[in-house]
Amino acid sequence: MAVIDPKTTPTRDFHQFLLGAVAPRPIAFVSTVDEEGNANLAPYSFFNAFSSNPPILVFSSNRRVVDNTTKDTLANVLATKEVVVSVVNHAIVRQMAVASVQFDADISEFAKAGLTPVPATEVRPYLVEESPVNMECKVTEIKTLGEHGGAGHLIICEVLKMHIKDEVIDERGRIDPHKIDLMGRMGRAFYVRASGAAIETIVQPVTEMTIGYDALPESIKQSKILTGNNLGQLAGLPQAPAEAEVLELKESDNRVRATLDAPDVREGLHRLAQEILRDDRHRMYGAKIAWLGEYV
Repeated sequence: MAVIDPKTTPTRDFHQFLLGAVAPRPIAFVSTVDEEGNANLAPYSFFNAFSSNPPILVFSSNRRVVDNTTKDTLANVLATKEVVVSVVNHAIVRQMAVASVQFDADISEFAKAGLTPVPATEVRPYLVEESPVNMECKVTEIKTLGEHGGAGHLIICEVLKMHIKDEVIDERGRIDPHKIDLMGRMGRAFYVRASGAAIETIVQPVTEMTIGYDALPESIKQSKILTGNNLGQLAGLPQAPAEAEVLELKESDNRVRATLDAPDVREGLHRLAQEILRDDRHRMYGAKIAWLGEYV
């Protein structure tokens, strides 16, 4: 295992190790204006939501590693204490990339990227018309994290108003991940598209106690077939299968009966359980088959 020490690793290299490991990261498309009202638009992937009441977003505008200079966004934020944070979906990701170019301060990234500025209602910076979600924010705090190249300026923003396009809302009134089609940032030039097959549903109630890994039978813990994710599914059950229900499968399930007549019975049962566990709705049934390995 490589051990990377930030004190002895060049900042440019450590920056890439950090971004490659802490990923994917959401992208804040940050719109600001200077004191004269000139618009600026730039993407930041040191970004996330930190609170919902009050609604707080945080992003970092870092000093450039090469020459230790700061960005126009930071200057504008210091001057006006207002931003609009827009999200980046697949439909505008290449336009976002154009906006990341270091244009002079008097050049509008909206114009260069072919994006449409729309007046906000609460703040001076503009919304991005093409973005599916825009959030008008006031900046409540700017925390300087260092003075050398690569150091961040943590910009804490309170959301005053959100604008969400109707087409990304599902029938339950929530944002549909497939419809919003967001992009995330990886290390270097890599991005990830958070829709389609990349979306995975993992339901694990957090207020209901689970049996935990320590309660799994040894035959399951030591399985050569079941993966760490399979063990997590089983450990996340609210209760272990009852012995009578487990043993009943020997008579009621034809696939189980066929497996019991084959060589490597326990391994076969774990393969069958793994197949069933692919659909999380049948987690308890898969657990019963896995537990049956304790009785053979």
